[in-house]
Amino acid sequence: MSNSTGGSHFTATRLWRTDGWQADAALEVDAEGRLHASKADAGESIGQWVLPGMPNLHSHAFQRAMAGLAERKGRSDDSFWSWRETMYAFAAAIGPDELKAIAAQLYVEMLKAGYTHVCEFHYLHHQPDGTPYAQPEAMSLALIEAAREAGIGLTLLPVLYISGGFDGRALSPRQRRFGHDVEGYLRLLDTLRRHEGDDLRIGIALHSLRAVPEQAMREVLASDIAKTCPIHIHIAEQVGEVQDCLATRGARPVEWLFAHADVDARWCLVHATHLTEAECGQLARSGAVAGLCPTTEANLGDGLFPLADYQDAGGALGIGSDSHISISPVEELRWLEYGQRLQTRHRNIAARHEGDSVGETLWRAALRGGAQASGLPIGDLREGARADLIVLDDTSPLLMARDERSLLDSFLFAGNTPLVRDVMAGGRWQVRAFQHRDEQRIAERYRATVAALASR
Repeated sequence: MSNSTGGSHFTATRLWRTDGWQADAALEVDAEGRLHASKADAGESIGQWVLPGMPNLHSHAFQRAMAGLAERKGRSDDSFWSWRETMYAFAAAIGPDELKAIAAQLYVEMLKAGYTHVCEFHYLHHQPDGTPYAQPEAMSLALIEAAREAGIGLTLLPVLYISGGFDGRALSPRQRRFGHDVEGYLRLLDTLRRHEGDDLRIGIALHSLRAVPEQAMREVLASDIAKTCPIHIHIAEQVGEVQDCLATRGARPVEWLFAHADVDARWCLVHATHLTEAECGQLARSGAVAGLCPTTEANLGDGLFPLADYQDAGGALGIGSDSHISISPVEELRWLEYGQRLQTRHRNIAARHEGDSVGETLWRAALRGGAQASGLPIGDLREGARADLIVLDDTSPLLMARDERSLLDSFLFAGNTPLVRDVMAGGRWQVRAFQHRDEQRIAERYRATVAALASR
């Protein structure tokens, strides 16, 4: 990042790395916004409790502006599929300027909540009728500009979306702006890769098995970019999707994917809610990340991921805010655990061994999985990693009389008062004393944008 602190020294009373707490830690941030272990005894004291910033591994930025607009009862049983109709209608009104304004506001909110990187699963490519913009990558550039404006790291995942269902039907009129053929899609990726830097990675998103025919998937996965970049896909989110895949392809979605693609640590399988025991083990062994979005999955009525079985199999996981009905890593991790408690009628599910902390287990797992899914050196405050960190409010009553053993559990489970006081992303302080450095201007533009959208 060009706006880094540049050769700054810091000290933290307690610094949390994925292998535990370090007392009186010294850090140096270089001009490129990367961390170095500092031997200096003195530096700016940044706080009592310092944690790595959390990667958000699944986001549809434009949906932030429609949060709360799909909560009225419909004519029939509401589900993901009825919610999708509301989303399509909203998406049709958004162009590059609107997308940039919405995304920048969202990314400010993410930073304030403790997310310092976001994986943007982006499928609003063209004009509403499917006609490409004069600059075909205009919508992608709007997201890149918004992320850099807000100061959050970005893994941009342009989405391949070809068909309207497992039967290969054409895209509906409301889906046409999502569509590419394989050649056009690979051309888009090639164009966007020219913008990559320390704060931006370009990856591949296959929307879903129902939207990407087998031959198209094979062609994309055979491309040069697919050999090294992150690959994300929605999969097994709804029961209806599983049933349709069985009916048309003779296998469940995760089962089919593993039989037709070399799924490895490059991959992030988003949701993966409905798994058999065999699929759960296969996903864990592959090294791929399960991208879990508990607040959205609850909002849409998707179901519950088999967390304990997946952890016991050694699976990697991360969290995303997806539709942004909540923007909080605390709430995602809290409800990941609480969903399991409600299902099993037991407590402390994520902590798999006696004496383990639920908070530390979940925070550590989400950092590792989110970093892996991003394709960038983030997620731990180590030598050479990007300087992405959060400082908790050590004056809050919620953290009074807490020590290293109880701090993360209290952070995740002790209440709803915001506890993220300061946030550094890419070596620059983006949030100080709960306030983003450009919060007012970005919020005013967002306010005008959503007001204009509401009047259409």
